[in-house]
Amino acid sequence: MRKIAILTSGGDAPGMNSAIRAIVKSARNNGIEPYIVYEGFKGLYHNNIVKANKIDLDFYNSIGGTCIYSARFPEFKDPQVRETAIKNLKENDIDALVVIGGDGSYMGAQLLHESGIKTIGLPGTIDNDIASSDFTIGYDTALNTVVESIDKIRDTANSHKRIMIVEVMGNQCGDLALWSGLATGAEIISTSSYTLPVEEIVERANELVQDKERRSVMIVVSEKRYDIADLSKKIEERTGWTTRANSLGHTQRGGKPTAQERILSSLLGMKAVSYLISGKSGIALGILHNDIVATPILEALKMKSSSKEKEKERAIAFAKLNSAK
Repeated sequence: MRKIAILTSGGDAPGMNSAIRAIVKSARNNGIEPYIVYEGFKGLYHNNIVKANKIDLDFYNSIGGTCIYSARFPEFKDPQVRETAIKNLKENDIDALVVIGGDGSYMGAQLLHESGIKTIGLPGTIDNDIASSDFTIGYDTALNTVVESIDKIRDTANSHKRIMIVEVMGNQCGDLALWSGLATGAEIISTSSYTLPVEEIVERANELVQDKERRSVMIVVSEKRYDIADLSKKIEERTGWTTRANSLGHTQRGGKPTAQERILSSLLGMKAVSYLISGKSGIALGILHNDIVATPILEALKMKSSSKEKEKERAIAFAKLNSAK
């Protein structure tokens, strides 16, 4: 093992830079020359592969995003595109590749593995939707960002006696909505796996405002479930309370990674190099019950997150807790 390359793919996530730093430094400590691929699989196709000696990795350790950039590149599914990417890896004498990203990135890594390229996948997405790991790189920071934002929205809601709807990211995973809802005392929580009907949200909000001492109602919902402007209008018409819709958007993807994020990312990066040196390939690393575990990428892609029934039970329990006096 003489040369290892690293790429980040798909949506950026805080903590990716810590993983890159750990991979580069661990490689050097083992006499391996680290390379970086700018802009993910797109960069791999365009041969944007360079030695990892021009980046101040210690500086970027505390900064969000990815210092080697990322891009979505669905064209990588094309066998001819992959052939060019593989040719570029071989021409640069790259022995192995670490791919940091979500399920789409894992699919790309698996295709390279099947073509004879040694690959390791690290879970990098704020959505926390990689079931082979309890937590993904980026999730903890995003959760803290969401909680901080909802707390601020609650401040102004209390001041003006308002109902606030907050839409958070998560794609098909409800973790950001579920756990931020618990942490911030949201009275109504609707997730990707436990999506409340509009009429039920409206009626719950109306029940809550009957409490004469109440100053605010916080509703946290997963993205892509509602037209939150329309939902806001319906709630205001039913309750008589001013209701505002807030989509946190891409603010959830940025920001300095938390201490927990940097630790998780560094441990996974170090372990990735160790696994590659031992000859492992086609596996995804993750954290399960506080231990680093290795799962075949194909198996990781097929795994399902916690059941919808469990998410429903939690959402109901958390909302009930938060609504109680």
